[in-house]
Amino acid sequence: MNLYEKIVNRVEKISLIGLGYVGMPIAVAFAKKIDVIGFDIHDEKIELYKKGIDPTKEVGNDVIKNTTVDFTSDETRLKESKFHIVAVPTPVKEDRTPDLTPVKSASRTLGRNLTKGSIVVFESTVYPGVTEEICVPILEKESGLKCGIDFKVGYSPERINPGDKEHRLETITKVVSGMDSETLDMVAKVYELVVDVGVYKAESIKVAEAAKVIENAQRDINIAFMNELSIIFNTMDIDTKAVLEAAGTKWNFLKFSPGLVGGHCIGVDPYYLTYKAEQMGYYSQFILSGRKINDDMGKYVAENTVKQMIKANKQINGAKVAIFGITFKENCPDVRNTKVVDIIKELEEYGIEVKVVDPVADKEDLWKEYGINLFKTEEIKHIDAVIFAVSHEEFKGINLSDLTMMYGARELINLETLEEVAATSEFDVFVNRKNYVLIDIKGLFDRKEAEEMGYRYWRL
Repeated sequence: MNLYEKIVNRVEKISLIGLGYVGMPIAVAFAKKIDVIGFDIHDEKIELYKKGIDPTKEVGNDVIKNTTVDFTSDETRLKESKFHIVAVPTPVKEDRTPDLTPVKSASRTLGRNLTKGSIVVFESTVYPGVTEEICVPILEKESGLKCGIDFKVGYSPERINPGDKEHRLETITKVVSGMDSETLDMVAKVYELVVDVGVYKAESIKVAEAAKVIENAQRDINIAFMNELSIIFNTMDIDTKAVLEAAGTKWNFLKFSPGLVGGHCIGVDPYYLTYKAEQMGYYSQFILSGRKINDDMGKYVAENTVKQMIKANKQINGAKVAIFGITFKENCPDVRNTKVVDIIKELEEYGIEVKVVDPVADKEDLWKEYGINLFKTEEIKHIDAVIFAVSHEEFKGINLSDLTMMYGARELINLETLEEVAATSEFDVFVNRKNYVLIDIKGLFDRKEAEEMGYRYWRL
């Protein structure tokens, strides 16, 4: 039997190294068909998985409770596997150059436990050349084995979209590659066990690596264009969303929206590509321009929040602002590289007190990463401005009447809803006296309705 047949017949196992938002769903998917060892260096994360708790909320507690994945933080268990998938994060450093520390560390760990006849597939997003030029030498040094003779390598870029219940591992075409045709065929067969829509065989590992970084660079550039349009239209006092809706009636108009671009993919991957390009002597003019626009959007939102507060005659130093949503995207607990933090930092520079509400965010990660605590919605009172930064499903149930109470309406008129307030003779005084600042980054509310209700409304 070849390795694929041994895996299918449960003679050999596969391993997942890195059980985060990408690795864990992959491990769970494979475990439905074959034997899987799920390895992560974080003991506390492994303990949660063993207890049936899904901290990523990607597949849910019930799935974790019933999966057959053998979760472990003991690296020696990797020796039991012959097919290894490395799915660790690849962030950027403060200077926005690639931080390959996690993938190098994972390679060292795996190398110490690598056995002859193994195949190693990297899923981490990297620039072209990392797998063969950086990871392979580490694997060889740590294992004492020779790549191409004792073990083979491949690359299959992750395409899992955290928080997205529609586009999953099983429903997204999987790009696969291998160092030779034999490895490519083996990698393809293994992934075909779980990817229902099939795989695409890239002609080389470098092609697969490059494909991944340009997927997100393309999205980054398109969103940057929308953000620049938003800046332009705001100076013209034109509603950007209304413009995009009108333009979107054309059949070939690309429907992107302005917004904050963070996270571990779109906000990071372009830097991997431009870093490698600079090593080769080419300096990006287009990609980095878009990245700069997107990196500056948090500051832009904060500055416009302050401007709206000044127009509303608010005292800036000592003011209170509530921000709803701090994760890098909706319906996902991941706070890595969230650009909402840029808004918070900028507002605090003005002496503004910021309170964050997010029922989805990972509280522990948020505190470790940024030193930020969360508040409950009912704790938001006497606020000078409210910013909706992330469109979590939970926030879509909030209406403009509910928001009114956060600014102190209960203290002005002791009534529960805006409808009750409207029924009183004091309604006109209530509306004219209170100039509520509402910053709606994601366009969750109707602009016209908000302005008719007395809100000072602004959005990208």
